[in-house]
Amino acid sequence: MKGTMTSMQRTLATMGFKEPDRVPLFLLFTMHGAKELGLSIRDYFSKPEYIVEGQMRLLKKYKGDCLNPFTYAASEIVAWGGEVIFRDDGPPNAGKPVILTPADIETLEVPSVEDSPSLLSGLRTIELLKKRVSTDVPIMGSVISPFSLPVMQMGFEAYIDLIYGEPDLFWKLMKKNEDFCVAWANAQLAAGATAIGCADPLASPDMTSTDIYRKTGFIVAQRTIARIKGGVATHLASARTLPRIDDLAKTGTVGVGVSAFDDIGEVKRAINGRMVLIGNLNGVEMRRWTPEIAEQKVKAAIARAGRGGGFILSDNHGEIPWQVPDSVLFAISAAVKKWGQYPLDWVQDGE
Repeated sequence: MKGTMTSMQRTLATMGFKEPDRVPLFLLFTMHGAKELGLSIRDYFSKPEYIVEGQMRLLKKYKGDCLNPFTYAASEIVAWGGEVIFRDDGPPNAGKPVILTPADIETLEVPSVEDSPSLLSGLRTIELLKKRVSTDVPIMGSVISPFSLPVMQMGFEAYIDLIYGEPDLFWKLMKKNEDFCVAWANAQLAAGATAIGCADPLASPDMTSTDIYRKTGFIVAQRTIARIKGGVATHLASARTLPRIDDLAKTGTVGVGVSAFDDIGEVKRAINGRMVLIGNLNGVEMRRWTPEIAEQKVKAAIARAGRGGGFILSDNHGEIPWQVPDSVLFAISAAVKKWGQYPLDWVQDGE
């Protein structure tokens, strides 16, 4: 029987498609740290020290295998000159677009990480977390993909019109977004992040046709990932993954987030050792689970995808919703310990 591993050892083993002591558990908390400290979401995100303390408490409380310094996607929009809209019970959102007309793309300036307080705060959070855990626990950096960022920069409808109607301006925007994404990702790695999670919902076949994706987002992903100086895991933010597995595997990503709308066993077979599978507990439904349902869901996911390594249990979106109760999170953690110990002798062929 394997001895107990650190979270980093456990994660690296499964990324090498070996079976560690147990299935790694990535509970990707953002807002829950505010509850631990008795702060509002706005106040919690106001200081790196709050986020660090919240993350450390959550790590100890639920015994997961990663730390998540990510705050909210709109922090990138702030760097581009935009604004954030806070709410009391959910993630902050981006305000009005920073690109009001396609012509604005011509003069749009790429933000400098060093001159962006919202990004510097994120780097400080990573640095402080690194001091607390050294190399024992993975620290997941985060970026929005250059291909998906324009949904916040200019609005979804305007962006779709740009893709189809003004390809020259589209590619000018992609070049600027790629430069920003690479600089932001590499700054996080230099600050102590272990790897980078790249949110790319428009890469899903639910959002973009295969023909359009291969001519646009696929090329952008290949170019971007090649310039990032560390491992990148691509997450489609709840959207389906299975029909796009072969394309994603060619982008250079080392891992892929899997939707609750995907059959996780089919995805594991389709990946066939090319990427690590991350997922796919349904965060929205999780708000209404009982502890018993949580255990059933964890057990089913491990049975379908756990054998042979290459599997990290997580939610399907990359963020645990604010409304998910402690009882469910404790049940998920306990179920991983109960059912995720390797070898998975209890799993029957065909599950």
